[in-house]
Amino acid sequence: MAAELIFKPVTELAGLLEAGKVSSVELVQAFAARTTAVDGRVKAFNSRDEAGALALARAADERRAQGQARGPLDGIPIGMKDVIAVEGQPLTCSSKMLANYVSPYDATATLKLKAAGAIPWGRLNMDEFAMGSSTENSAFGPTANPWDLSRVPGGSSGGSAAAVAAGEAPISLGSDTGGSIRQPAALCGIVGLKPTYGLVSRYGLAAFASSLDQIGTFAHTVEDAALVLGAIAGHDAHDSTSFETAIPDYRTELKKRPGPWRLGVPKEFFGAGLDPEVAGSVKQAIEFYRKSGCEIREVSMPFTSEYAVAAYYIIATAECSSNLARYDGVRYGHRSKDATNAIDLYFKSRAEGFGEEVKRRIILGTYVLSSGYYDAYYLRAQKVRTLIRDEFMRVFQECDALLSPTTPTAAFKIGEKAADPLSMYLSDIYTIGVNLAGLPGISIPCGFTANKLPIGLQIIGQPFRETDLLAIAHRYEQAHAWHTQHPSL
Repeated sequence: MAAELIFKPVTELAGLLEAGKVSSVELVQAFAARTTAVDGRVKAFNSRDEAGALALARAADERRAQGQARGPLDGIPIGMKDVIAVEGQPLTCSSKMLANYVSPYDATATLKLKAAGAIPWGRLNMDEFAMGSSTENSAFGPTANPWDLSRVPGGSSGGSAAAVAAGEAPISLGSDTGGSIRQPAALCGIVGLKPTYGLVSRYGLAAFASSLDQIGTFAHTVEDAALVLGAIAGHDAHDSTSFETAIPDYRTELKKRPGPWRLGVPKEFFGAGLDPEVAGSVKQAIEFYRKSGCEIREVSMPFTSEYAVAAYYIIATAECSSNLARYDGVRYGHRSKDATNAIDLYFKSRAEGFGEEVKRRIILGTYVLSSGYYDAYYLRAQKVRTLIRDEFMRVFQECDALLSPTTPTAAFKIGEKAADPLSMYLSDIYTIGVNLAGLPGISIPCGFTANKLPIGLQIIGQPFRETDLLAIAHRYEQAHAWHTQHPSL
């Protein structure tokens, strides 16, 4: 029975729990056994708390036996990106800087999942402080793509994507600052949802770029992603950027919206740099929507295609420079043992604690914020960001959502782009604009390359219109079987 459970959607697992055909304890044991069997090769987890998970599973089974189950997530294990706080568990951000740090509190998203009965049982690998597109920038070493262990799973939430794709967790949480949920979801052949900025509280999410970061979910199906979103969304007084809006039953609503829709296709997203196999699969998905009665409109987004990457790597690094100033060797985190005075303590603690990519971004961010360069770089990037947001909103006047590739290529080899940061940054060329504009986006599987590497379709929605976004994605998913295919490992 255990082997049959690991790739089942959460909606099916919840049905089995409700019918008494499996217990939450058996569920946790099944995923723990799977992780023990394969994670030595995948390396999705930084740490696990099997004993704690089993204790929570027993409590869930007792609630269900007494008719007090908290809903479909009750008793379901969930993997947590190692940047989201879970009380009593490590919060390392995959960095030496926080190697020994244990969170004293729960993130709001964690609290909401616990209230729904979900079981956070492991910490998932990532690019250090969420800075990267391959999960190679980790103090714990790289995570491998379950479809091809010689390739990257994407990043920065690579561990969260790989764990779900490999059957080590039925669902997981990640964070998306410039594509860090959608890009790894595409490369690992699963669903990755980045909600509208402000829909999910960032309280308890270790900050990289505060105006861009957003917690989201990885799942096998769109319905599972809708289920988790419903649990974690909502206003939070602890997060000043949290938005007050009604939270519908996303899982129910996605089935009530059959379409058809007006769908835009940005012509600039199909130009130079897009792999032909990726382009072919995405165009077939677009054709499916056309044949389903949707109106397909070609749209032009020159500002986004031309300037999003440049604007992002100014704004994100500036905010990174500010947010990571707190890691100074004094208050918490790594403290150098070789320092001889206060200034030496700052220099050596940061030099020893941060990896190369984090240092690169701190230096870039400090530069663009410095006197004489602020107006030329940071202020100008913020103006470009406004133009990009306006461009999206203009296009949405004639379209319900946009269709595009999630990534320009399928998963690349580990180490292939490590020496070329610009090439690595361009892995997120189709996803970055969504974060700059604060929009929701989802990546769903839409095919495979000749080498059996997954390809992702990105759907970009209007602000706080996740119900439509999920319905559009669900329509495609239900007509195809890509989400039912899993790596053999």
